[in-house]
Amino acid sequence: MSPAPRSPAERRRDTEHRLAQDIDLWVASASAEGVPHLVPLSFEWDGETLLLATPAASPTGRNLATGRTARLGLGTTRDVTMIEGEVEVLALDDLPKDRTDRFHTRTGFDPGALTTEYRWFRVTPRSIHSWRESNELPGRTLMREGNWVV
Repeated sequence: MSPAPRSPAERRRDTEHRLAQDIDLWVASASAEGVPHLVPLSFEWDGETLLLATPAASPTGRNLATGRTARLGLGTTRDVTMIEGEVEVLALDDLPKDRTDRFHTRTGFDPGALTTEYRWFRVTPRSIHSWRESNELPGRTLMREGNWVV
């Protein structure tokens, strides 16, 4: 039996907690030809944007740089948050040191320490949906057009 559905406020609180505490998520992107690609990446959340790093020449790096959109999956299939957002591509030295330090501290990963050319990908959420079971599908939208609706 499924647990009772959470209130919209509980879903938002749980989502914000997950963004602040989780380290990894799934990143879905597509090539210019529409070929899908899905990879796990570490992230850092500053309360407004998600910061990701991946090699510039990787399929994900190329797709994000070309398409400038991504779909991110956070959590498990029975407690999922789906985020769709706009992507900004940045060189490793384009961000303030405190932001990159937060990324490194949180994830344990420093893309600047590698010889492969990495880029930052800053994702600004446009929509966020969160649900656990089918009884939470109604009202799963927490953000629409970049604005929290809950």
